[in-house]
Amino acid sequence: MQSRYILGMRVDAPRVAQAVEYITDLAASGSGGYICVATVHMVMEAYDSENFRQTVNGASLVVPDGMPLVWALRLMGITGAERVDGMSLTPVLLAEAQRRGLAVGFYGSTPEVLASIQRRVRHLYPQLKLQYLFSPPFRPLSQPEEGQVIRDIESSRVQLLFVGLGCPKQEQWMARMFNRLSAVLVGVGAAFDVLAGLRRRAPVWMQKAGLEWFYRLGQEPRRLWRRYLYHNPRFVYYFARQLLGRQFSSPATT
Repeated sequence: MQSRYILGMRVDAPRVAQAVEYITDLAASGSGGYICVATVHMVMEAYDSENFRQTVNGASLVVPDGMPLVWALRLMGITGAERVDGMSLTPVLLAEAQRRGLAVGFYGSTPEVLASIQRRVRHLYPQLKLQYLFSPPFRPLSQPEEGQVIRDIESSRVQLLFVGLGCPKQEQWMARMFNRLSAVLVGVGAAFDVLAGLRRRAPVWMQKAGLEWFYRLGQEPRRLWRRYLYHNPRFVYYFARQLLGRQFSSPATT
């Protein structure tokens, strides 16, 4: 699997089917791990924070969610790079988990969203082993609370755990927890609301044109304006500098 370092953050370039096979094989093995679904926002958070950059670079797999990252990978020599976005990846993983008999769970969002996910998942994937749902409080968990979460996830025998806490919180949580869990953790953020039927995706033409961010900004301008209007121009500027300098690999791997 080819990879490149975009502003110091590793981004892998699997095909969708290859990513699904890798993730479900990892889940079936019981060895744990975590998967990051990368956007421009994530790249810029990693650019601004060495600790967060190490968090993402330590993931088992980092797939390109946004089209700008796909275009960046292509400019860096991976001509076959394709988008592996969380909103599309989640239902494919659920279908494959049902086929392979893998137990799944969801961690994050609100009780209402999780209830909607449970109803829709049971309808769409009637044979799927949905064995864990938890909506954490909007505050850091205490050590006893975190210990109980670990025990609950392990006792549920979940093998594939979807995490929806938003970037960078979900990546930080996964990096802190994956060594204590046998499940594979997949950070899919906004895919929770889409799976629950509470949010619509952008039209396909906007997705292909790399404008899904603009559609989402129109849906939640107060929450997302800084993420897109601040980070996107910075990404273009700094990536152009990297491209001109032809620095595509991590210094540690050259």
